[in-house]
Amino acid sequence: MIRQRWRDLLFVHWPMPAEQVRPLVPPALALDRLDGRAWITLIPFLIVESQPAGLPRALASAFLETNLRTYVRGPDGEPGIYFFSLEAASAPAVAAARLFYGLPYFLAAMSCRVDGDRVVYTSRRRLGPRADLAVTWSVGEPTGPPAPGTREHFLVERYLLYVARRSGLRRARVRHAPYPLQRASIEALAESLLAAAGLPAPADPPLCHYSPAVDVEILGLESAPARPGGS
Repeated sequence: MIRQRWRDLLFVHWPMPAEQVRPLVPPALALDRLDGRAWITLIPFLIVESQPAGLPRALASAFLETNLRTYVRGPDGEPGIYFFSLEAASAPAVAAARLFYGLPYFLAAMSCRVDGDRVVYTSRRRLGPRADLAVTWSVGEPTGPPAPGTREHFLVERYLLYVARRSGLRRARVRHAPYPLQRASIEALAESLLAAAGLPAPADPPLCHYSPAVDVEILGLESAPARPGGS
């Protein structure tokens, strides 16, 4: 349904006790754990081009976005992600995502400044519970796409999103090449997005990755399969 070009993505990951995350995730989804813990990831980035499939490129829009997610498995065991919130600096994008996908998008005032290998990014939610982000990071050397079976692959390479709607659990596939990763160092980070989602403050320092670019296709929603052997 949608084609997008994502740029300057920062992945900020925190491990978290599963019992603190479980109540915030729909019962039909199982937490996908790594080393026995749930993980939360905050991703600020820039969408330089977003357009519904089939429309001319001249109608594409550009905006900043930040999402907060955790890692889950569907009833059939397929891994994916579940979003606690998504901030976007585009009112049409927020309205469309809420209408067609049922995703918890919020309109935000956002800014991003790139100065060589240094990125300064801010976000302030305009409506709803207060949720702010101010982060500055520097980009390091390339590490390449993450290898299957690694912690980086678990946290970064996800191609399915789940959303709970009134009609039941739904999912949408996301297609893109593996992320080209680089090291990233956070110089400053202040956020209230986790608290707005009902998550506790992380007890551990974050694990960070950066990706310069990936082009994406987002498919439409479909019903999530029932558990194997179920109706």
